[in-house]
Amino acid sequence: MDPLGARSQFMEVQSLHTWDQLQGVHDEVDGENHLREEKDKLTNHVNSLTSPFPFRQDINSKIVLFNGDVALLNCTAIVNTSNETLTDKNPVSDSIHRYAGPELRDELLKLKGCRTGEAKMTEGFNLAARFIVHTVGPKYKAKYRTAAESSLYSCYRNVMQLAKEHAMVSVGFCVVSTVKRAYPLEDATHIALRTVRRFLENHGENIETVVFAVSDVEEPVYRKLMPLYYPRSKKEERISLPLLPADIGNSEGEPVVPERQIRIAEKPGNLEDDSWDDSLESDLGLVGSHAFARMEGDVDKQRKLILQGQISEAAQQKQHQRNYNRWLCRARAEDLSDIAALKALYQTGVDICGRTVMVVVGRNIPVTLIDMEKALLYFIHVMDHITVKEYVMVYFHTLTSEHNHLDTDFLKKLYDIVDAKFKKNLRAFYFVHPTFRSKVSTWFFTTFSVSGLKEKVHHIENLQQLFTCILPEQIDIPPFVLEYDTRVNSPYYMAQPSGL
Repeated sequence: MDPLGARSQFMEVQSLHTWDQLQGVHDEVDGENHLREEKDKLTNHVNSLTSPFPFRQDINSKIVLFNGDVALLNCTAIVNTSNETLTDKNPVSDSIHRYAGPELRDELLKLKGCRTGEAKMTEGFNLAARFIVHTVGPKYKAKYRTAAESSLYSCYRNVMQLAKEHAMVSVGFCVVSTVKRAYPLEDATHIALRTVRRFLENHGENIETVVFAVSDVEEPVYRKLMPLYYPRSKKEERISLPLLPADIGNSEGEPVVPERQIRIAEKPGNLEDDSWDDSLESDLGLVGSHAFARMEGDVDKQRKLILQGQISEAAQQKQHQRNYNRWLCRARAEDLSDIAALKALYQTGVDICGRTVMVVVGRNIPVTLIDMEKALLYFIHVMDHITVKEYVMVYFHTLTSEHNHLDTDFLKKLYDIVDAKFKKNLRAFYFVHPTFRSKVSTWFFTTFSVSGLKEKVHHIENLQQLFTCILPEQIDIPPFVLEYDTRVNSPYYMAQPSGL
């Protein structure tokens, strides 16, 4: 506590310049000088496009770029970046602990760690901030870049979500990546700025101030990139547009990596022109939904020719890819948070062959209550980047009632829409706790409705069978599934000879 009458060392956020104030005007002039060359080259092209991050005075007035110690900010909550055990030693964390006092360390022990991408909250103790939100940034490896991007997005998103849930007025962010974690600063800054921007657009009506607290090293990078996501005028918006990265995320700022959409033709020599068309269409899809960007041939005529057998297999593949891309663009644009909240589809670990494991929980899908088209969009959105390599699926049919049974017409539609990589890279489908009815339905579906899936479906009667394919520590199993399996199959396990 400061002595009576002494000047406080803490910084009131209300006293800081917001991004749209006088300081920002000078920065805008500097930014325009820096970008003048790019502007001259692309003026005609830019003027015809709409920026995905338009000038918003109301959002800019909430943003503060502060060169200083995040621990000194007097706001509702500040952010601490740490490791999975919440014991990391880094300049940001050390400063927060120093000002907060020893009670913070004791409180962190009660949290029992924090997973990468998650966020947990404690009191601020001796800090001016009321709360501290602790989050764990990913360790960066170029080989697993997409996973690191998604985890870092989750860090910023989860912090903002906590701020919304607890009605926080102001949040002070440190840079959620440390030297130890080796995340490239510029790449991390793109994710930080756009995630916060999207959250303020969609959910930030009650959040008044977001402070980005940076060091001398980090400040130039933030000043360079902030005009891309927080343009302070229509002019700066136009100048910044061509400098945006290819991946600007979906409607929530979640990373959408362009490389995930690359399709390698089976006979590239014969389909060279088609590949160019697909690439062009993918690029236009990132621009927007303007009529000019969606120009194509007569779709009805193409479908008629397909039915009459007058279109080649290559052309049919191209038509199917175009249709899938439309669904994918819709999935990335729509708000699917209500479907995500069901926790009916999620990624877990890997199987014994090192392949990604995706879990579907049948009981969590209220088929009669939700929009199944949105469910289809959510499946495509989640699975698109998973299916670029081999993967397996585990479907828990445990305690699934008639209100949760997926209609075979829906499954057929899903199978017809998804990209070829979904089918090619699916190595196994484990159907856990099947009933007689579900076995019959599955046999009919895989025999008469789809081809190439029947040999991949494996009916699993108990979890012990599943654990021969996927180790227990590599799969998150819902508690009710564990309870059911223990209740139904324990007598069976006890009856087995000990040598088995």
